[in-house]
Amino acid sequence: MNKRKIYYLLHSGKNSKLAYYIKVYLQEITPRCLLRPFLSHLLQEAEKRSDYDYIMERVNYYNRLTKDIVFSQDDWQKEAVCLDKQQKTGQKVYYFDAMEYGRWFPGHLLWRLEPGDPNQYMTLPSVVKCRNLEGDSRLSVLLNMDKVRHFIFVNDKTPWEKKRDEVLFRGDLGARKQNRTDFMHRWYGKPLVDAGMTNYEGEQEWHREKLTIAEQMAYKFVMSLEGNDVASNLKWVMSSNCLAVTPRPTMETWFMEGLLVPNYHYVEVKPDFSDLEEKVDYYLSHPDKAKAIIQHAHEWVDQFKDKHREDLISLLVLKKYFDITNP
Repeated sequence: MNKRKIYYLLHSGKNSKLAYYIKVYLQEITPRCLLRPFLSHLLQEAEKRSDYDYIMERVNYYNRLTKDIVFSQDDWQKEAVCLDKQQKTGQKVYYFDAMEYGRWFPGHLLWRLEPGDPNQYMTLPSVVKCRNLEGDSRLSVLLNMDKVRHFIFVNDKTPWEKKRDEVLFRGDLGARKQNRTDFMHRWYGKPLVDAGMTNYEGEQEWHREKLTIAEQMAYKFVMSLEGNDVASNLKWVMSSNCLAVTPRPTMETWFMEGLLVPNYHYVEVKPDFSDLEEKVDYYLSHPDKAKAIIQHAHEWVDQFKDKHREDLISLLVLKKYFDITNP
């Protein structure tokens, strides 16, 4: 391992997976019977909060199931499993993040946990990390999963005007990431853009070493391009003093990407990236507009920083799920 890779490993700025796994394995060995008596207390507490209406708005956004929703009961009985019999998924983070809240409920309740990054429409009520923004995705119930990788927020002390007047892109390419390949074909090597791929697929001249989050925050504009589902860097970019630049999202997660307003929370570019230079020139000439977007992005991010409220919302999302699927 070269010095650069060691430096990145120690200073990436990402959440510690070691700390995450210590926490979730301690959670796993805690008897669930100790939690379940407190569930009703937490739900009653939520009802008494001054922000209860806001909480329920988010609950109903993540969980769009209704009592009259139609799905195959035969398939449900075949595919749904009891909470107490839920097996660890191939990518364990999905199991641990879902069971952080599922374990509060009676173990006989049935659910369907869909791990990974599904980009298809669910035919049964399913707990998922992400869902499509187009079409009927009511059977996809969002829960905050794989958050150790996705939910990263930063404390950026460098003001926007002191950052580099360039657009940064770093990311891996692949079969489900054609948009990133299209971006590289269009903008690689251009003076305006510092672009590089971090894996070894495709054009080898495109390859660049990974940058730490702190190194990426030196740029005024950071591309947030969807990959297998959403753009994983969007959260930290919107919490920084950089401008997130992206086409309009097609997928959403717990971050509610579907409610983000173009050119208010982020800089929107066309799907073919043809207007990137025009957008960059505009915000370089109108720094007040750029800083307003950054402020709006910070306000959006702030709503996810109340851990106790996020826990209450998650429990209420699952309560609504079980009330409808386990009448």
